[in-house]
Amino acid sequence: MFASFLLLLVAVVYRIVLGVTSSAQMDGWHNFSPLAAIALCGAIYLPRRLAIALPLVALFVSDLFLNAHYGTALLSLDILPRYLALGGCVGLGLLVRRLPELPRILGASVAGSLLFYVITNTGSWLAEPAYAKTAAGWWQALTSGLPGYPPTLTFFRNSLLSDLFFTALFVGCMAVSRRSGAPALAKARNVA
Repeated sequence: MFASFLLLLVAVVYRIVLGVTSSAQMDGWHNFSPLAAIALCGAIYLPRRLAIALPLVALFVSDLFLNAHYGTALLSLDILPRYLALGGCVGLGLLVRRLPELPRILGASVAGSLLFYVITNTGSWLAEPAYAKTAAGWWQALTSGLPGYPPTLTFFRNSLLSDLFFTALFVGCMAVSRRSGAPALAKARNVA
């Protein structure tokens, strides 16, 4: 249980620090975040209650700070797709939970990245008035994005890389903890 809360704290702090650091200092790190990997791996390894709550709480708490920092509303139409996409990552993890082999987990990580990308950029296309509400406007939201911002494909690349990195890190930590004899984790996972 302590490890889960520590993971939550690290994810929140990481996302806030990355979000408030000026773009000049963090150029190229947009969307490099552990949240989707936490959603996926949490659904695989943690008790079900934590598997669903942990990533959503991490996203909500970090959104509280980031939205206050940038002066944007916490509850808005453009924030809903992020929660929906993160829920999709949890769903993928629950599908892999029965047979958590590394190729399946990494495949689910790639699928989660793609799901997150399509859902959040479609949400931006629907909510952002600068996008034409046409197939060409949707394609712009999926590829180049809006002028003055990095291309949305850059965000997807960084999401994919971070999801694979943090997923591999999470799976590696779980393998090490299993080898060191952590039967309590397996017991806790089966209880919920």
